[in-house]
Amino acid sequence: QVQLVESGGGLVQPGGSLRLSCAASGSIFSINAMGWYRQASGKQRELVAGIISGGSTNYADSVKGRFTISSDNAKNTVYLQMNSLKPEDTAVYYCRFRGYTTPSRSFEVWGQGTLVTVSS
Repeated sequence: QVQLVESGGGLVQPGGSLRLSCAASGSIFSINAMGWYRQASGKQRELVAGIISGGSTNYADSVKGRFTISSDNAKNTVYLQMNSLKPEDTAVYYCRFRGYTTPSRSFEVWGQGTLVTVSS
């Protein structure tokens, strides 16, 4: 079984920065993709940024140029560096991993969520 533990959320002023981390543990054979999603109050969950095993990344238009996703494959950890934060970035942020626990058994798991509040 694979579990994710997120950290790094909190309260930050507009224009500030935060770095989120999400570490996977358990029986992991390989990880194919990692991503960060967010859900603001009253809104649907949306993709913020994703990274695949080859290193390619993609971002929501609303965060391009401000957020950077990266990973440490040796630590099974994904990061989200968030700069120039805006009040509209306020949301619960979730990480998501997809991979395999054996060569033939896939998994998909979500983190517990971490609240990011951007406010003065």
